[in-house]
Amino acid sequence: MESKSTSFKEILKEKGYKLTSQRQAVLDVITQHEGEHLSTEEIYELVKVNYPDIGLATVYRTLLLFDRMDLVYKMDLDDGCNRYELNNHKEDHRHHHLICTNCGSIQEVQEDLLDSLEEQIAKNNNFIVKDHKVKFYGYCGACAEKIEN
Repeated sequence: MESKSTSFKEILKEKGYKLTSQRQAVLDVITQHEGEHLSTEEIYELVKVNYPDIGLATVYRTLLLFDRMDLVYKMDLDDGCNRYELNNHKEDHRHHHLICTNCGSIQEVQEDLLDSLEEQIAKNNNFIVKDHKVKFYGYCGACAEKIEN
């Protein structure tokens, strides 16, 4: 986690910002809960454990700053709130999400399922796809099993 904090600190510094204790606390929570797609309110509740004086508005502003600087991904998973995950800058495209319409669980699909479609789009439309967002809706394994029984 230290190397991520160091690189985030450098990115913030390049843009004229400091890595304040509040920003560090938000970063720590996102890093510690990587892959969990936390909402702003969930991040706030987790940050409050170690920083009880932090305000929800500070967390909102910090997440907006991190999103503008491409340090996090802001996602809309159609549940009425924005969710965030760390931008590792490793992926050419963001991964896909499987959203259970029964229990609300979210799973990530790491494979890029649309490579051939992107090639076809490029060929047929003279258009280079740089990114895409895909969400699949259905039932997770546990809910599907309950529904079938």
